[in-house]
Amino acid sequence: MPVARPETSDSRIIAHVDMDCFYVQVEQRKQPHLRGQPTAVVQYNSWKGGGLIAVGYEARKDGVKRSMRGDEAKKVCPQIHLVQVPVARSKADLTIYRNAGSEVVSILSRKGRCERASIDEVYLDLTDAAEAMLKETPLESLESIHEEVLKSHVLGLTLNGNNDKEIVREWLTRRDADHRDKLLACGAIIVAELRLQVLKETEFTCSAGVAHNKMLAKLASGMNKPAQQTIVTLSSVKGLLEPLPIKKMKQLGGKLGSSLQTDLGVNTVGDLLQFSVEKLQDLYGANTGTWLWNIARGVSGDEVEGRLLPKSHCSGKTFPGVQALKSIAAVEKWLKELCEELSERLQLDLETNKRVAHTLTLHANAYKSTDTDSHKKFPSKSCPLRYGAGKILEDSVNLFQAALREFLGSYTNPADCGWGITNLSVSASKIVAVPSGTSTITKYFHGQDRFQPSLEPSDEKLAPEDDTLSPSTSHQTECGGQQTQITHDTSTFDQNETTCKDDVCLTSKHHEPQPRLSQKESNINDGKRSYEHKRKATKEKGTSSILRFLQTNSCSSSKQETICLSSGVQEGLNIESEALTESQNARRANTWRYNADEIDQSVVEELPPEIQEEVRTWLRPQKQANTVKRGSSIAHYFSPNRN
Repeated sequence: MPVARPETSDSRIIAHVDMDCFYVQVEQRKQPHLRGQPTAVVQYNSWKGGGLIAVGYEARKDGVKRSMRGDEAKKVCPQIHLVQVPVARSKADLTIYRNAGSEVVSILSRKGRCERASIDEVYLDLTDAAEAMLKETPLESLESIHEEVLKSHVLGLTLNGNNDKEIVREWLTRRDADHRDKLLACGAIIVAELRLQVLKETEFTCSAGVAHNKMLAKLASGMNKPAQQTIVTLSSVKGLLEPLPIKKMKQLGGKLGSSLQTDLGVNTVGDLLQFSVEKLQDLYGANTGTWLWNIARGVSGDEVEGRLLPKSHCSGKTFPGVQALKSIAAVEKWLKELCEELSERLQLDLETNKRVAHTLTLHANAYKSTDTDSHKKFPSKSCPLRYGAGKILEDSVNLFQAALREFLGSYTNPADCGWGITNLSVSASKIVAVPSGTSTITKYFHGQDRFQPSLEPSDEKLAPEDDTLSPSTSHQTECGGQQTQITHDTSTFDQNETTCKDDVCLTSKHHEPQPRLSQKESNINDGKRSYEHKRKATKEKGTSSILRFLQTNSCSSSKQETICLSSGVQEGLNIESEALTESQNARRANTWRYNADEIDQSVVEELPPEIQEEVRTWLRPQKQANTVKRGSSIAHYFSPNRN
């Protein structure tokens, strides 16, 4: 759904850079003998020569079109070179093109905020760079301007075909130009420099549009190709948009554009100008109506997002005609291939960019051949993403089966209903950076450091999660191979969390410590009720920590923490010790201790490799000094003082 955003400023300088027939250029760089030759990149499917993915400009001059297949292209242009796209897992592998696109992005991002829109196109916000340039060097004082800048196409500027470069020079250096046009001129100079730098460092050519917003820059970048740039002045906006077919506008190529054509008779952007904002809001709602009114006048407040990396990863394949998948087994076979590719890309993103994805989505196109409802859209399904190819495959199969049941109807057996899948894909989204400084499993699962380490000893005492314990008791906790008695007071359980630094685990204080409760029965009952209330609230809130997979709580639980101290800090603290009865000790042992063999290894395998290695290191039995009796509790394996 389009979003109506107010224009933040008509003095913004936005550029859209679009690579020229990018896949062909990448192949020509790999095989220099193809430069200047009619070339096209084709699919790996050899039927009728393969479908054309990209057609070079030399081949286009001879009449080759992207809608053709390889055999037809050879008839039109016998000398054409057909290069097959790389193949992996029986499908096109676009890795080489993604990597080449990253080379270009790294260059373009040197001058301003950069948003990577796809493999071969980028948005740039050059406002600050243009302002700085204009302030430093007034355009009218420029002694020389690069020829690439003088080749710019300035919309609304009348050229005679003889001295066009001089006319452009005069426009760029006008003394009487308003501030907005001067900024556009600076933007044109900066973009030309960037395009030349891309050519020098990567051997790729690109085209660009320079305007006051993203929408106009996008429209302009494709107007003069290849290796050229177009400037959209404010005075030229109306002339640019009025004759433009309505379905050529971004977000109007689908149902909304069709509705404008059928319901309002709108075929061009100019036709949309006759409707008031109130009329459009009545027909399409306040938000969409306002957006339509704005774009008809070239107004768009969309910001350039500072994003050099893709915001999602997707692996998919089409199955046209007789290739359609018609059984669950066939779908699962291809899902395995797609999930393995997606898992590899996620792992590479994690290792290279320190980012993790959170949502897995399955998309498909399908048809039914047994009834008249074959046009029904196959539903997309999503779930939380679990790392690992096996886990992704398992979840994807479940998502597909759920979507298929919804597509066919709850009471329809897929085996009894004719259906086919013509497109299948899995994607990972909601990708965020791993918090900086993350180095332990606890920080990784918390998602962020919610507390600061206290370098001073804390006098607060924490209560273990045991309903049978009194508000004031003590117990033995293993920490660094040593036994420390710690008194717990549930009255101070309010907001305590523990963080570890080096060999010392200290509790951060959120309030002043409360006095110890008396041993009177009434006070004990009050303390237990208070603790039960807090425990229930914590459980209702839930947690994403790995600890939820364990049966009970460990001493590093995110709900409450045991104060683990090295021997040096222990000597400086006045910790009151009280003895527990044998029955209480027995209950405590069952509550706080875990057998490492009971930990589900599949949970560990879902973690990124570096986290897996850390966990397995903790769980791996190691020799200790004979003076320390080795236990089997999970607290022992997670101890920071472990030998």
